[in-house]
Amino acid sequence: MYESDASASATEDSATEVSGCGPILSVSGQAGKNLRQQIFEAVRAAGRTTRADVTRSLGISAGSATTLSAELIAAGLLREVEGLAREAGRGRPPVALEVVPDARLVIGLKLSDQAHTAVLTDFAGNVLANAAQPTPATRKTSAEILEEIGSLVAALLAEAGREIAAISAMGVGLPGLVDHSTGQVVWSPLLRDRDLALAAALQERFGLPVQIDNDANMLTLAELWFGAGRSRSDFAVVTIEEGVGMGVVLNNQLFRGSRGVGLELGHTKVHLDGALCRCGQRGCLEAYVADYALAREAATALDRNAHNRQSAHALLESLFAEAKAGNDSARTIFSRAARYLSLGLANVVQLFDPELIILSGERMQYDYLYADEMMAEMRALTVGSGRVPCQVELHAWGDMVWARGASALALSAVTDSVLGERWAL
Repeated sequence: MYESDASASATEDSATEVSGCGPILSVSGQAGKNLRQQIFEAVRAAGRTTRADVTRSLGISAGSATTLSAELIAAGLLREVEGLAREAGRGRPPVALEVVPDARLVIGLKLSDQAHTAVLTDFAGNVLANAAQPTPATRKTSAEILEEIGSLVAALLAEAGREIAAISAMGVGLPGLVDHSTGQVVWSPLLRDRDLALAAALQERFGLPVQIDNDANMLTLAELWFGAGRSRSDFAVVTIEEGVGMGVVLNNQLFRGSRGVGLELGHTKVHLDGALCRCGQRGCLEAYVADYALAREAATALDRNAHNRQSAHALLESLFAEAKAGNDSARTIFSRAARYLSLGLANVVQLFDPELIILSGERMQYDYLYADEMMAEMRALTVGSGRVPCQVELHAWGDMVWARGASALALSAVTDSVLGERWAL
């Protein structure tokens, strides 16, 4: 059985209620990071914590915690605050540590074919401002997408009353094949151009470091930094909207594949010589499950114009209403999509054996896609008698959480830069 998000609206606001931000890592999960960075990230993950708690969680000496936290305080990255009050008669409350929020500021952007969103985030992970701008649903040239990003960033900074000079880094998520390591967009449904060096172009425009990644990875980072994945070592996020995306966390870290463009669940083949996908190939999962696939089927079932992009959302709403009203053709479309989705999810379980799969995206409002029958079929397609069934949850986050994930990408890069091997006070 699936579980829905515990919050009724499951908006991005619910993510900010969690104390601290960032993955709650085990000691082994922090291999390769120096002790200063481990201490800093332990404090940020807790939100507010004592040196004694840091000592216990990292398994280090009290002397190391005291010396290195003092260096972080001198560098303006941590500060001392009054800790939680003790019981009456038990002495003064211990001094606690927390991140200095304004030590660094980053921007997170999520690009889509309907609206671009942005958040300004401080070093403690708090959202200071957000902005959104609609965009024409057409493929864009590199110049057009840069202009749209420039306009959005200007609106965000104006909302926050900040200058670009105050920003330390930017993270950007967009759909398609994105090589995070090189900053190249190999292919995106948003762009006319292939192999676009988007990170370099944005760095030149704004004069600051830029990290880019696939948007499903950004939503996965949002879960890892702010949501249900903070204390999970292994989980997967599957998104269903205009396309089908996936992000995977293994051993508390985002997994991208050897060349950074893997995990494209939407473009795994579920039917040889099947339906045409927008990537140009046939039989992809998203050609049966994504918005445009359902709209294509809906146009036939409801006798509407499938090429009118302005009516695509309304078309899907009409299809869902017809299915709920008992229209067999409409129900068949959702049932078929659910069967293909069960096949895709079973493959995820078989390949990665995650503790949890989070289904997210706007299409999760259509309950046929995650009905009990679909979940049962997913389990039936998974080989392994006696294994504990993979938990499946629905997280219908709002649009801004994608941009928050992009801000986590920027926060991670800034943290590595400030506290990495080239640490200097």
